Amino acid sequence: MKPRSPIPLATYRLQLNRDFTFAQATAIVPYLSALGISHCYASPCLKARAGSMHGYDIVDHDSLNPEIGSPEDFDRLVTTLHEHGMGLILDIVPNHMGVMGSDNSWWLDVLENGESSVYAGFFDIDWHPLKDELHGKVLIPVLHDHYGAVLENGELKLVFHHERGEFDVSYRNHRFPVDPREYPRILQHCTDALAAKLGAQNPDLLEFQSLITAFGHLPGRQEASSDRIAERNRDREIHKRRLAELCARSQEIATCILGAVDLINGTPADPASFEELHELIKAQTFRLANWRVASDDINYRRFFDTNDLAGICVENETVFQATHRLVLGLMADGKVDGLRIDHPDGLYNPPQYFERLNGCIALAAKNSGNRSHYVVIEKILTGTERLPAEWHVCGTTGYDFANLVNGVFVEPAAAMSLDRTYRTFIDDEIDIDDLAYRCRKLIIRTALVSELNVLANQIAKIALSKRHTCDFTLNSLRDALTEVVATFPVYRTYVSPSGISDNDVRYLRSAIASAKWRSPAADTSIFDFVGQVLLTSVAEGQDPAYRNAVTAFAMKFQQFTGPVMAKGLEDTAFYRYNRLVSLNDVGSDLHRFGTTTPEFHLANQERLRCWPHSMLATSTHDSKRSEDVRARINVLSEISGLWRLRVRDWKRFNRGHRCLVNDRPAPSPNDEYLLYQTLVGAWPSEPLNDTDDWKTFCERMENYMLKAIREAKQTTSWINRNTEYETAVSSFVRTLLNPAAKNRFLDDFVPFQRRVARIGLWNSLSQTLLKLTCPGVPDIYQGNELWDFSLVDPDNRRPVDYIRRQQMFESIRVWGNDTDALSIGRLLETPEDGRIKIYLIWRTLCLRQQQADLFQQGEYLPLAVEGAKAKHVVAFARKSGTTRALVVVPRLVAGLLNDIDLPPIGPRIWDDTHVLLPFRSCSEECRNAFTGEVLDLQKTDEYAKVGVSKALAEFPVALCLLD
Repeated sequence: MKPRSPIPLATYRLQLNRDFTFAQATAIVPYLSALGISHCYASPCLKARAGSMHGYDIVDHDSLNPEIGSPEDFDRLVTTLHEHGMGLILDIVPNHMGVMGSDNSWWLDVLENGESSVYAGFFDIDWHPLKDELHGKVLIPVLHDHYGAVLENGELKLVFHHERGEFDVSYRNHRFPVDPREYPRILQHCTDALAAKLGAQNPDLLEFQSLITAFGHLPGRQEASSDRIAERNRDREIHKRRLAELCARSQEIATCILGAVDLINGTPADPASFEELHELIKAQTFRLANWRVASDDINYRRFFDTNDLAGICVENETVFQATHRLVLGLMADGKVDGLRIDHPDGLYNPPQYFERLNGCIALAAKNSGNRSHYVVIEKILTGTERLPAEWHVCGTTGYDFANLVNGVFVEPAAAMSLDRTYRTFIDDEIDIDDLAYRCRKLIIRTALVSELNVLANQIAKIALSKRHTCDFTLNSLRDALTEVVATFPVYRTYVSPSGISDNDVRYLRSAIASAKWRSPAADTSIFDFVGQVLLTSVAEGQDPAYRNAVTAFAMKFQQFTGPVMAKGLEDTAFYRYNRLVSLNDVGSDLHRFGTTTPEFHLANQERLRCWPHSMLATSTHDSKRSEDVRARINVLSEISGLWRLRVRDWKRFNRGHRCLVNDRPAPSPNDEYLLYQTLVGAWPSEPLNDTDDWKTFCERMENYMLKAIREAKQTTSWINRNTEYETAVSSFVRTLLNPAAKNRFLDDFVPFQRRVARIGLWNSLSQTLLKLTCPGVPDIYQGNELWDFSLVDPDNRRPVDYIRRQQMFESIRVWGNDTDALSIGRLLETPEDGRIKIYLIWRTLCLRQQQADLFQQGEYLPLAVEGAKAKHVVAFARKSGTTRALVVVPRLVAGLLNDIDLPPIGPRIWDDTHVLLPFRSCSEECRNAFTGEVLDLQKTDEYAKVGVSKALAEFPVALCLLD
């Protein structure tokens, strides 16, 4: 076995599902190893809902997903990785589980036994909500219509499982276990008939009657005593087994029970016949409801607004151990080398979770001798927010870097010009702050109002308990919380029983001040009270019960702000504000228009100092657009004048293809503007040669636009479909992409897009080299070693053609280290085929492997650039001991290339531009890792310098080793 690095040198993200299994992942390990990948980074692979294409809906934490493969398949993957000196990083989901259906045994136990379930504390359920009818119950919003209509249509069915001695209520693919204490309601239907048939003293009948009594005497669902809970859980299973055995030996009893079930199930033609089934359902833990009820009344914490993903309580150590047993065992066995933590901001106490996880991993590593200990978290940072230094993690999953490096290829000076173009096109002006506020408020008042109600109920009880705050009403507190959350500046804070950080104090005070400013209320003292509760200062000097209530509220509040930010900003505002959509991605700040070179350098130096092993991503499974799509769209910031002319003409060309829906144009100008940018970014790099090619691309664009307009929630939405508008948008897309007819739009668009796409390729190469050489752990999303022009999921989860990738890789790998100008020239002649990108990745990762210390621990030295084209160059050095690497990439090259399709190389572009090297004692020559060319350094008394025209003489980016 080859030794593997405890800290990844480079990761490769794989989306595992039934269409890409452990076996298929195993097959590409040799390819990934040859490419230079040190760790496969896999999506969740624990048992998920059947058919899951992402794995985040786990239903069993103690087993691997059988659709992905068996434990033996998993072991073969691990063995193959180890044989190639590679490791495995797993994505785990501590915040939530998949529920509904019939496959989560913990959830089903809760529905059967309520608060007396041994798993009741596993899920974050409010057992005492505002509505009295839901006390001790769980709202289950799965019905396609109103409850009464579904019931009387006969779609809710009582089912008897004679082999298990159990009753369920079934609805489509869902099953809801009946409380065993309510079984007598069903079984008593049989007593008279069985007595007449079997005789009053028949032993089976006596056993049957005994079981009716036994079920009726089970402890109730609200029992709080551990002894009574244990008694219920023990006896119910005994009684079920007795019933199953009785049915197995007495066909008469089994048949009679089935007859009772048929009677209770009613007849659709007779509404009154459903009364008994209705009363039985009313007596259960679950309250079945129409899916639209969820936003108002649901009383379990969800993952955002997804009803079939229920929040779990990993702050409870029992829950933590139950949900991490398998994963920690895999780490103890040396099969898993690191973890990615999904959605940690959903947790009740993230720092506590990280500390507990860190301790368990350290113990597992000690027991196994496995020295790997790599944990990154999906933490979304906003603005100037920083990861708390005391957290026991290695860094983030890289959204912060993705936004940082993407901004390098946006021209900041174009902000005003693109603003004007956008305003003119849509005939409207959008205030970013107001947009974000309105979108978050929309989410609070629609999708997440039930979570708000839980919080309002909690803080109302706190207010009522003190005479100075008892006049604050439930409604006024609900409104105040809405305003505070709608103006919250970050995803969440981290108040805990141990205190509150200065940064969190600042964020909370900022939100309170903004809420006060926006509030129309004459008396804003309610915001002062809310602020004191959130800061926990109101609890100072108070009794323990009050302090605990305040702290508990502040911590629950923190679980609410993140989903509001994600759904309100990322999944609503980012689809409404379309000025330059390459800047609208996870973690983006709409106020930032580009990244300056000094900002980029400062961020890299800070990462090296604070989080040297944080992940560096450019595309992820959550990206709104792939790295290569964004690189193309960024070019529009460099040619803003030409873009203004083109979209003006396209709007005129396509005027006749729009229609009116409710007296408004469809698509709306805003949606049309989004479509043009999307076509620029996602247009295939290879020609659309036949009808099938056009059809496939058109369907992708249609599907994307439908998702985008539903997410925007202006003209249509996921829950209130405007089919007329959606049909109009789809028709518009199809008309624009119809190559058969005379099409002025395509005739004008295609040459423009081809020009933008070529410049976008140079952006992508620069971006890729920066990712692979900056401080941190570079990650490559599946398939992105070649050009990938995918949009938001599910578009970015399409199957990857690994055969094509391996063939391309082999075609350049045969060059070995003997790359010549002719070989490089062939790459530059056809950059659209993607070989140039995989070549860059391969050569850079090879150097990372050879110089691991240099790239994992080496200094990061920003380099000055002088000359007329200095603003178009980003340069830095990595230094470890006497070994140095020089990185030079171009940026914002559209103006340098004008209308020429040639790459940004040679003296024609960079004649008088130089990179200054603060190495007086370095070698007089340095070797370019991509071309093999040896560069001469010009020396002065203070520094050496290298001409950019020399560094980029033959290849569009440079990575040179000085040793």
